[in-house]
Amino acid sequence: MGKFHSKGLKSSFSLILLFIWLAIPLALSADEGMWPYNLVPKDYLAKKYNFKVTDEWLDHLRLSSVRFGGASASFVSPEGLVLTNHHVGRGAIQNLSTADRDLVKTGYYARTRQEELKCPGVELWVLQEIEEVTDRVLSAEKPEMSPQEAAAARQKVIAEIEKEATEKSGLRCSVVTLYSGGMYHLYKYKIYNDIRLVFAPEEDIAFFGGDPDNFTYPRYDLDISLFRIYENDQPLKTQHYLKWKTSPLREGDLVFCSGNPGSTGRLLTYDQLIFLRDVNYPFTLKNYKRRQALLREYCQKGPEYERIALNTLFGIENSIKAITGYHSGLLDKSLMAKKQQEEQQLRQAVAADPEMAKDYGSAWEEIARAQEEYASFFKPYYFLERGGAFNTVYFNLARNLVRLAMEKEKPNEQRLTQFREARIASVKRSLLTPAPIHDDFEIFKLTDSLKQLKEELPDLPETKWLLGSKSAEEVAKELITGTKLKDPEVRQQYLDGGLEAIYQSNDPMIKLALLVDPVSRGLRMRYEKNVEAVEVKNGTLIARAMFKLKGTSIPPDATGTLRLSFGVVKGYVENGKKIPFQTTYAGLFQKAKEKNNQPPWKLPERFLQRRAALNLNVPLNFVATIDSIGGNSGSPVVNRKGEFVGTLFDGNIQSLPTRFVYEETISRSVMVHADGIIEALLKIYDAKPLVDELLGRK
Repeated sequence: MGKFHSKGLKSSFSLILLFIWLAIPLALSADEGMWPYNLVPKDYLAKKYNFKVTDEWLDHLRLSSVRFGGASASFVSPEGLVLTNHHVGRGAIQNLSTADRDLVKTGYYARTRQEELKCPGVELWVLQEIEEVTDRVLSAEKPEMSPQEAAAARQKVIAEIEKEATEKSGLRCSVVTLYSGGMYHLYKYKIYNDIRLVFAPEEDIAFFGGDPDNFTYPRYDLDISLFRIYENDQPLKTQHYLKWKTSPLREGDLVFCSGNPGSTGRLLTYDQLIFLRDVNYPFTLKNYKRRQALLREYCQKGPEYERIALNTLFGIENSIKAITGYHSGLLDKSLMAKKQQEEQQLRQAVAADPEMAKDYGSAWEEIARAQEEYASFFKPYYFLERGGAFNTVYFNLARNLVRLAMEKEKPNEQRLTQFREARIASVKRSLLTPAPIHDDFEIFKLTDSLKQLKEELPDLPETKWLLGSKSAEEVAKELITGTKLKDPEVRQQYLDGGLEAIYQSNDPMIKLALLVDPVSRGLRMRYEKNVEAVEVKNGTLIARAMFKLKGTSIPPDATGTLRLSFGVVKGYVENGKKIPFQTTYAGLFQKAKEKNNQPPWKLPERFLQRRAALNLNVPLNFVATIDSIGGNSGSPVVNRKGEFVGTLFDGNIQSLPTRFVYEETISRSVMVHADGIIEALLKIYDAKPLVDELLGRK
């Protein structure tokens, strides 16, 4: 009787579990997902779109895709030509500019290979291979381990994997965490560091509409730039590049996006979302708005001040709009109710099975406690460890020099992540870049960040140590006028001299980094042990529960690594008005006319002069239901044939809350149309040789 009762009880639990599982929304009821290349949902694409994704198709697109800093790009010719957004390449373009030659403002076109300008400090990455290493990483963790012990065990194995793979392959190897720690992939990158500018339009057309039109649609932007990778002082020869489209792009067409989306939070717990909503985002927005006002003030000092600060201001204003959009999603009661309901359904499914309840049931409460802990030291962590108190490139250089010297003395697996053997080469290259540094600008920024530290954390002992009886401006001037770190040769001497040179240094910025390091490391350890380790250990448990219920039909969150997403070219309806799927050059000139051709809707002079040469019906921008997020900027968009149809440069404002909940009714990604690129290059910029290269003409 007891045996029969036990079986019946288990059956009842199974029925309950099945009922709850069926109530949880299926992941692929829509085109959701930024998929790792080895997890692309081939069956779904075949069933919904009658499109068979082959490994050859995926390999070619992956090897044609490029990581450009924290964003994306693609090969578009067999001669190493790389296309991305103007705003992605903007930092490199500005570093090539001077007071007498502002390439951001005027644009640039290298009419010969000899005129292509070498970009200091720029690295481009191409993903060569993905290897599954989940079992090896997770085998390091034992059930009896605390979150901190489990994190240390995992990190030890990850460091071993990265070092072994780097030494064996000669590539830049990095273990990527997926599903909050439920899965691990080893990504192997070929890195190129001889990058040269080929073409950039004027900022007025690349960012037509400026900040007011950012994250809006319809748009009219030629947001592109072209670079070339060199190897051994010759243009890179590659067989993997995207050929230009050979047929018109029509509404309803299936398109694919290959890029490096930064981060999404669709698998975060409800308490993690609450932390973002109530702690992180409000502080971050307040901080960015303060810096926005500061930079605008600096720009008012004169044209050269504006040139120096404008790229930083662009990044700040872009971040303000993005985070405001993300925050709006978390302030939306219906969105939060949906997230809470989804979590409750999953927790009920776990609670309905005694074994799952035992293994996974406490995970959500553990993560909730970690959020409370994080909130208690969030500000000191931001100001001291994240560098918020020291808003100058000099401090970043000093800290990296100090920590690199310290970490090299340790076993590889015990080092801070960014200073492990597999990553040191990139750190050294970044430390030795000859990119220009403007001392007046650095003093201006550092002064304000020190003032902010005193305002936000006046009682912190470190604040008193740093400022004492001096003003923030006095301290900033002393630090920046006293440092010698502007000179790359001085930085090289510290790299060569190691820890002894660091400890004997009289450089005030090195001394500041040494002074701050113990307390900032303490805050970092507190974060890694009490927050990150708890989130990873318990996030892994939640992921295992999800895998048991649904397998891997749920896409992982974005992690700044190469992903494939897809959707259809499609307009939408907003406030009862039909928004077309594409815009044209005719619309560009109409918008400029409506705005009296005044900034930020002012057209470059050459567009006004050559308007008659243009076919005004040629499309300039278009939208699609592609799932994307920050970091996808510059991503190539291709058709079924794998042909280049455009490059992603934005999303509409409705797309921002999809960081947490996917939506395709009105959310859209915005692309520069392939036809619009060719039309401008030919008829505005007289760049026929470049067009011939893009179109594969001899």
